[in-house]
Amino acid sequence: MKKTELTCVECPMGCRIEVTTENGNVISLTGNNCPRGKAFAENEVVCPKRVVTSTVKTVFGVMLPVKTDRPVKKTEIFSVMEKINAVTVDKKVSIGDVIIKNVSEDADLVAAGNI
Repeated sequence: MKKTELTCVECPMGCRIEVTTENGNVISLTGNNCPRGKAFAENEVVCPKRVVTSTVKTVFGVMLPVKTDRPVKKTEIFSVMEKINAVTVDKKVSIGDVIIKNVSEDADLVAAGNI
């Protein structure tokens, strides 16, 4: 069994949550004050995910801010960044336009600014 202590970031309360896992499964969870904290803690210890934010090159001489439209597995972040670093945008785009479809199994890379 493994015990992990987390500070929940789902709301301003910042609950201290203790999660006990065994063989990758949550056995017990204490300290959360709401269902969002429970879901956060379970996901964080079983399969943590993050939204990736970065910039990509453009042919217009400026960098374009981008982000994944959903969180991606932390284990995929380096692979996602390799794909991001290989892209050069050569057309005008607006916020929300897809820059790389399926940048990971869970998400697309979208523009976070206009160009």
